[in-house]
Amino acid sequence: MPQRRSHVDPSAAQTELAVALSALRADLDAPVDFPAEALDEALSSPSPPPELDLRDVPFATLDPPGSRDLDQAFHLERAGRGYTVRYAIADVPGFVSPGGAVDVEARRRGQTLYAADGSIPLHPPVLSEDRASLLPDVDRPALVWTFGLDGDGTVVGTSLERALIRSRVQLEYAGAQDAVDRGEDGPVSLLPEIGRLRIAQERARGGASLNLPDEEVVRTDAGGYAIRRRSPLPVEEWNAQLSLMTGMAAASVMLEAEVGILRTMPRPDDAAFDTFRRQTAALGRPWTTGDYGDFLRDLDRTDPLTLPVLQAAATLFRGAGYVTFDGSTPTDTVQAAIAAPYAHATAPLRRLVDRWTLTICLAVSRGEAVPSWVRDSLADLPGLMQDSSQRASRLDAATVNAVEAALITPLVGSRVDATIIELRGERARIQLADPAVTASAPVPIDARPGDVVRLRVARADIGAGEIEFSLD
Repeated sequence: MPQRRSHVDPSAAQTELAVALSALRADLDAPVDFPAEALDEALSSPSPPPELDLRDVPFATLDPPGSRDLDQAFHLERAGRGYTVRYAIADVPGFVSPGGAVDVEARRRGQTLYAADGSIPLHPPVLSEDRASLLPDVDRPALVWTFGLDGDGTVVGTSLERALIRSRVQLEYAGAQDAVDRGEDGPVSLLPEIGRLRIAQERARGGASLNLPDEEVVRTDAGGYAIRRRSPLPVEEWNAQLSLMTGMAAASVMLEAEVGILRTMPRPDDAAFDTFRRQTAALGRPWTTGDYGDFLRDLDRTDPLTLPVLQAAATLFRGAGYVTFDGSTPTDTVQAAIAAPYAHATAPLRRLVDRWTLTICLAVSRGEAVPSWVRDSLADLPGLMQDSSQRASRLDAATVNAVEAALITPLVGSRVDATIIELRGERARIQLADPAVTASAPVPIDARPGDVVRLRVARADIGAGEIEFSLD
């Protein structure tokens, strides 16, 4: 453990941090407040008329603690030797009028941005956290995908309908995992079984999941901020498979109709794979045989060197983008990590493109023409989503940098132990255990990934989000 010598009162550092986090919104050049006409429209727009009443189906939601913008609800049941999976998605297309004030504002935003001191939502909260959200114990319109799965987890039937549902319970990850571990009979009792089968399907396709530990800024009991890093629980990975299955189904519907928008990512080239092999060998966890997806899935999550391996593997998951098509199918349709065509279709409250995907899929499922407003605006979507993704990335990085600088401020002048995650020339990406900080630092010439080095904290600038280390 480092010898701590506080040069700045921690409460003063947290006060400076609060000012810095507030300033990030202005620096981001992102819309925060909604125009009055968008707020009025969100409050008064009629609910979409349901075509099917599924309120007798005991749907449940599974989200992070405290969530209000609930995009998905599920219901799982056995069907002979297989399963029936119902996956309800918030019916945002039914609430948002094309060309209306909410639509115009959503196109400016692209996606919900999550900051340490609150979110900047895609839609007015009266929609995203109330009228369109799949909250428990209230009737809500939804677009319900129904999947028939055989005993191996293969999809053998798919349908999409507009329905009225009523979620019975809002589950959180930790509580759901506890229920699974105790073997309780309830909404998630079949989730491990179906989730594992879908993971096996992913393995058979040659897909890969990175599953890096989450890094999020949280409020402390004392009113300050801290960084929490945690690995996803198994229940989260199983739940994610339901979303992936839905995205693949949406892609299939649009490809058959020859109109839509796909989320694509190229397969890593040989040079990227060669670099990753060298990195894993340097870490003492060499990838020598088999597919990279299998290698990542089989890593021991309790091994301290797994994090550096996963950090190195992140370079294999680059280049994701969107491709639109109308009248013919694109040449490259595959999202390489999923190893199948895929579309964003399960988060319309928080991501703009999903509304287009769902509108297309619903029209095709009904045998109707895809609305002209969808076709006319398809080509604009990749640019809108790229702009919003860049804003989100800048906000995430700047937030973490500022919080890390605040956490390290009391240690300026002290020496700390740090684990090398990745070498970058004469510098390295390092990880401190306490406080949880990831940064760039100079390292000894003979240092290797996985080594623990002793560094001095030379400087911390909260406003700039900068930390400097030295070897002396």
